[in-house]
Amino acid sequence: MANLKEIRGRITSISSTMQITRAMKMVSAAKLKKAQDAIVMLRPYSEKLQEIIQNVNASSDPDQVSVYAQKREVKRVLFIAVTSNRGLAGAFNSSIVKELNAQFQNNASYDIEVLTIGKKAFDAVRKTRTVYSNESSVFDNLNFDSVANITEAVMKSFREGKFDEVYLVYNKFVNAATQDVTTEQLLPISMPETGEQAEETDYIFEPNRNEILDNLIPKSIKTQVFKAVLDSVASEHGARMTAMHKATDNAEALRNDLKIFYNKARQAAITNEILEIVSGAEALKNS
Repeated sequence: MANLKEIRGRITSISSTMQITRAMKMVSAAKLKKAQDAIVMLRPYSEKLQEIIQNVNASSDPDQVSVYAQKREVKRVLFIAVTSNRGLAGAFNSSIVKELNAQFQNNASYDIEVLTIGKKAFDAVRKTRTVYSNESSVFDNLNFDSVANITEAVMKSFREGKFDEVYLVYNKFVNAATQDVTTEQLLPISMPETGEQAEETDYIFEPNRNEILDNLIPKSIKTQVFKAVLDSVASEHGARMTAMHKATDNAEALRNDLKIFYNKARQAAITNEILEIVSGAEALKNS
């Protein structure tokens, strides 16, 4: 049985840990609000951009397909995995690694490379897979331009035929307690068939439909990647806030149990001391 000094030390240690986890929870909660506002504002823009592309493409020349929509025989696949640079976020990072491994098995017949955005993804795949690029530093100064530069390099590789398909693997933000692991195809993009337009429209295009698509599609692809990164950032803060909340509650329960154990042990020690004193006194009296 641990002595009283050891139990006091454990109680003090757990109390210190509770202060850390409680502080981390508060920091993540503050960051979550900002990250949540960013993704909520970007989603309508991304959805509207997709709608415009579909409307323009519905009446464009079917013989002129964008280079980013061209489908070819799949031989080489690139996965863009988005995690965080830090841990202590519950299953946030491990769920992405698990999904990546499942995708690797499903695409085992292809040559696979991974572009990692986040140190946790890089650490998980660097020894077993070919890393196309590690862009973990993007979180140091996260903005659209930095993500767009990464996406532009991927788009260039796709145009040059280095990859036949490109997929995004990330945590989609639902709320502070829920994050959905999502795998979506980035390239080639899925374009609606000509004539699938929901309602008839009569637009005047300047300069022309195909040139507008050539400008909108790259912007849409970059926005899609940026949205995935923002989703991941919001999900990270939500997952860390939830994990630290649970850690604080568990530490508090453990501390309370130790306090009860300490009080019982202390009471037993005092009782033993009293018994020893009484026994000694009786022994002296009888002698």
